[in-house]
Amino acid sequence: MLRYLWPIALVVAANTLYNIAAKSTPQNVDAFASLFVTYLVAAASSLILFFAMSPSKNLVAALGKVNWTAAALGVAVVALEFGYIQIYRAGWKVSVGSLVANIALACILLLVGVLVYKEAVSPRQLIGMLVCGAGLFLISQ
Repeated sequence: MLRYLWPIALVVAANTLYNIAAKSTPQNVDAFASLFVTYLVAAASSLILFFAMSPSKNLVAALGKVNWTAAALGVAVVALEFGYIQIYRAGWKVSVGSLVANIALACILLLVGVLVYKEAVSPRQLIGMLVCGAGLFLISQ
């Protein structure tokens, strides 16, 4: 059970810190300068964790296996982080902005799962999606 739950706990904890940091980024700081520092820290952390956790410790061999998904993830993460900074600079409350974005994301990913990955959707999931849509409407009022 712990093997199943610890990644969720990590995502929730990291996302909490992430949203607090995005909300706390000063208005007078250029968002991309801030993201540059963010990615310097992320690169250093990734390198340290690679050598701490990789069984092979062969960075060159590991990099040789990397494909287009790493670059796509990099572009997506920069867009995501810039978007969150802009959400909060636009005046969204930390208690609402992330909630709206994540509910919308959950609905979109349900559709992606069905259309791209051929995942089955239960009536319960469809009802949940409708409830999420109603929630988005109510929150945005």
